[in-house]
Amino acid sequence: MTHPPQGPIPLTLAVNGRELALHVAPWTTLLDLLRLHLDLTGTKKGCDHGQCGACTVLVDGTRINACLALAVMQDGKSVTTIEGLSRGDELHPLQAAFIEHDAFQCGYCTPGQICSAVGMLAEGHAEGPDDIREQMSGNICRCGAYPNIVRAIGEVMGAGR
Repeated sequence: MTHPPQGPIPLTLAVNGRELALHVAPWTTLLDLLRLHLDLTGTKKGCDHGQCGACTVLVDGTRINACLALAVMQDGKSVTTIEGLSRGDELHPLQAAFIEHDAFQCGYCTPGQICSAVGMLAEGHAEGPDDIREQMSGNICRCGAYPNIVRAIGEVMGAGR
């Protein structure tokens, strides 16, 4: 019987457009890799059980909970965090809309909300506010900024059509 490797495993990722060659312990989550090893602290650790969405990032354009994904499972993939959405000083349209619509209070869930919204819009299934609420239901806002979050996403969704 063979045993899984116990030492660091080589891993290549493109994180926010930057190619990285890393060595990580096999049990390192993508969330911990981003926050603890790459100092990308925009992605938040909320529940650490995949229930709140604060850790949502995009992997090859698909939204995932980074707390549930092992880093080694992302080998060769492209990861986009909240830090990678803007282009220099130019905010991503969803970032600008969240500011314009006051779609956050404490801001803790905001990075995950925005990354999830980017993924949801790319999926192309939402057609209105009810769809936005349903498809964003994996992202919890403890402050209750949901009406403004839906308005911000709806504005960007409408602009893209």
